[in-house]
Amino acid sequence: MSAWAAPETLHVPIDHHSAVQTAADRARELARACRMPGALPDRAAVLASELASNISKHARNGALFLQQSPGGRAFLEVALDIVAVDNGPGIPDIGLSLTDGFSTTRTMGAGLGAVRRIASDLTLRSAAGRGTLAHARLAAPGGARPLADIGALCLPADGQQTCGDAYAVVEDDEGLTGLVLDGLGHGPDAAAASRRAVRTFLARPDAPLPEVFDALHSALRHTRGAAAAAVRIGAGRAEYCGVGNIRAAALSPHGVTQQFTGQAGIVGYNLPAPRSRRLDMSDHTGLVLYTDGIDHRWTRDPDPAELSLPPTLLAASLAHTHRRRRDDATVLAIGSPLGIG
Repeated sequence: MSAWAAPETLHVPIDHHSAVQTAADRARELARACRMPGALPDRAAVLASELASNISKHARNGALFLQQSPGGRAFLEVALDIVAVDNGPGIPDIGLSLTDGFSTTRTMGAGLGAVRRIASDLTLRSAAGRGTLAHARLAAPGGARPLADIGALCLPADGQQTCGDAYAVVEDDEGLTGLVLDGLGHGPDAAAASRRAVRTFLARPDAPLPEVFDALHSALRHTRGAAAAAVRIGAGRAEYCGVGNIRAAALSPHGVTQQFTGQAGIVGYNLPAPRSRRLDMSDHTGLVLYTDGIDHRWTRDPDPAELSLPPTLLAASLAHTHRRRRDDATVLAIGSPLGIG
């Protein structure tokens, strides 16, 4: 069994050329905080610098998201995710842009070619007039693989140092269970409630989902309380259980086919009898759980190209485009692992 509790995501807006150095510094600091060995912190800085520089030179309304990757926790298992997103003109020829020495601005042309060489994995998507998304993962050689195909971001509200949201993911031989939490209010007290809920969940993540919610309710009685939503996904099937204003959306090649909203109540204060709902995943490509820091109207007429993104890029796209900055925001996107779809 592999378990992962969310770190907060670092968000670096690329709104001025000076932000390139800021992105590099934050990436290096994060890699060091994660105890990444050897030259990996400096390589993380180069990745962040190159991705931020591309946004600064060629795009607009861009940002980098930095966080520890879902996966192992031992010294050589830690990996770092650097995700860049913008609303620029797009890349006409991705293959050419990944060639060392290629440049459209008469610079040295290190750019994406350097990113491809340094990163352990690189995923890139771009569309004319709709911008570019890039996910560079940096890991120690021989490190553990990441968890099943997931993407997640956890961002505090503007002006807050601590995020009151949280998420956790557990993967075992039967499938994957994901939990998303939104502590009431903002700041340290909201974060304390969400973190206590995560610890409670990780103590017995394989319990039936209604029992998980009963345990969360008991654990949060002397906290602010929280909204919570959980999904359990196996081969061709999914189960959802939620209380409060965290939403879930089931995705298919044809769009958002089904949506779930939690039962009225507050975990830790007034819990209704938890009720699970089941979904046939045979024709679906994944699920997205998100707190109210993401505007739910994204589901009304989503761009098919956005829905087809890998989970890490989908989470970044939703957070970048549909985030309500006055509130904490969390997105957990689960793709098609474990025989789903």
